[in-house]
Amino acid sequence: MDGLKPDDPERIGRYRLLGRLGEGGMGRVYLARSDRGRTVAVKTVREELARMPDFRRRFAQEVKAAQRVGGEWTAPVLDADTEAATPWVATGYVAGPSLAEVVDRQYGPLPSPTLRVLAAGLARALQTIHGAGLVHRDLKPSNVLVTIDGPRVIDFGIARALDASTQSAEGLTKAGAVVGSPGFMSPEQVRGEKVSYASDVFCLGAVLAYAATGRMPFGTDEGGLHSLLFRIAAEEADLTGVPEPWQGVVSACLAKEPEKRPTPEELLTSIEDMAGEDGAPGGAWLPGEVLAELGRHAVQLLDSEDPEDRVPAGAASAAGFGPPPAAYGPATPPWQGPSPLGAGPGAVRPSPYSTPAPVAARVAPSPYAPPPARPAKGLATALNVLLILFAVPVLFEFNVLMAVHDELDGRPGSSSPRGIDGFRALQVTGFVAEGLGLLVLLAAATVWVCWFRRMRQNAEAFAPGRIRYKPGLAVGAWFIPVGNFFLPKQIANDIWTATTGRPAGAGRWLVHTWWWLWVLHLATELSAYRTWDEEKTADDAMGTVISALGGDVVAVVSTVFAVLFVSRLTRLQGERAEGSVGAARVR
Repeated sequence: MDGLKPDDPERIGRYRLLGRLGEGGMGRVYLARSDRGRTVAVKTVREELARMPDFRRRFAQEVKAAQRVGGEWTAPVLDADTEAATPWVATGYVAGPSLAEVVDRQYGPLPSPTLRVLAAGLARALQTIHGAGLVHRDLKPSNVLVTIDGPRVIDFGIARALDASTQSAEGLTKAGAVVGSPGFMSPEQVRGEKVSYASDVFCLGAVLAYAATGRMPFGTDEGGLHSLLFRIAAEEADLTGVPEPWQGVVSACLAKEPEKRPTPEELLTSIEDMAGEDGAPGGAWLPGEVLAELGRHAVQLLDSEDPEDRVPAGAASAAGFGPPPAAYGPATPPWQGPSPLGAGPGAVRPSPYSTPAPVAARVAPSPYAPPPARPAKGLATALNVLLILFAVPVLFEFNVLMAVHDELDGRPGSSSPRGIDGFRALQVTGFVAEGLGLLVLLAAATVWVCWFRRMRQNAEAFAPGRIRYKPGLAVGAWFIPVGNFFLPKQIANDIWTATTGRPAGAGRWLVHTWWWLWVLHLATELSAYRTWDEEKTADDAMGTVISALGGDVVAVVSTVFAVLFVSRLTRLQGERAEGSVGAARVR
């Protein structure tokens, strides 16, 4: 990290700048810290790009799309302002060097066990990025950051906005314009063709070859850029030095035809099959030299001082808030920096020495910032009451069916069930119980989708941009045909993960149990297309009664677990929201 220069701003949006992280084709990247102590990376857009209306429009679209990307293998997009004089986007800061730095300067070609974790992490990152409907377009070693917990992919999807500045009026790439990084581009990028998810897989293969050998698989551009691009489009990659178990995986990724490349899911399967061939360690995935460098990097970050943050003379007083300018001293030191052994990018370390940050200029909330978490206790209470009420007619119907079972027991199998004692009364009573249950169930379903949508909205506040589907799908997913049957479960998984902050454990068994009981309940309801009184023989009626009794038992048990799920998730979100408010007050 380099220090700030005189022409660098002190703040961007709500973030105090600490230093320069680098500069690329789109703009400059700064290390920054929010007023609440979170360390972020802020990327600004070059002035000539910012003057292009088409670029701004595409940039805004890509930022919104990138905010949907979540997962432990990417750096989340947290905030942005695409309408500012200098557009910018803020992502979670990943405390680690790039893969290019590790291979070129720190260590050299990586060993096979490290390659396995790198490949699996990159494949999972592409799964997440593609799941949000994005193509990375610029997967290269400098866009892969190395941390103790594994690789992280940055700048996903944003490269597409750069297309707007390299397109002619006819939609073709301008002569001499290259969108992507030479040496890590796919053949279809070189030829200016439509780019699909398979393009990212090709780039992943080039990154793996580079990590394994320390050189680019198609050579450098020393002989000219056009010769390098020709080799990518027409010649086979040089995989000399790639370990034997990895040559098949890398060469499959580097297939010239997109349809012949494996998907990220197929890649993960191949990587898992290789787990026993590379002597993968059970502990750290990185060599000791790289781990030592990560430690030094973390110490350097903790030692970085916040620059003095003073309000211009009269600015605060003129705005009608805050003390006079003379009251401001140096900004709060970075006691709350990311821990190298913490829970991941953006983790904060509380300190007993923390003091409130000085009041600076009032910052308007970003249109990309998620709304704060809203209480859901009222909806949860109403929903639980309706679920419990639903169990009452189900239990009543269960008693009616038991009475029918007793009447049918011992009767000739070929006789008609209409001959049992009290047939008409049992038929009407069962119909009433079933109707009451259906009415209560409809009311519960209405409140359920309202509660579930609220949970989805709150999850966005806890983990911005990491929930895979929009809030509207939290309602619509329950009414989508069976083709998307598991969509509600995927949303529930994301909500639970965002609420607990943990990808596994943390009572997740309750989510799985509730879901599969609900699926079983739905299956029994769909299979019960006939009632016992519609059967022609006592044997058939007995079978229908037994099936219905089983369905009622499943309905009651699934209702119990639904109540537990609703109560638990609502309580966890309430505690998380209160903790966030408390932390904000402390800061």
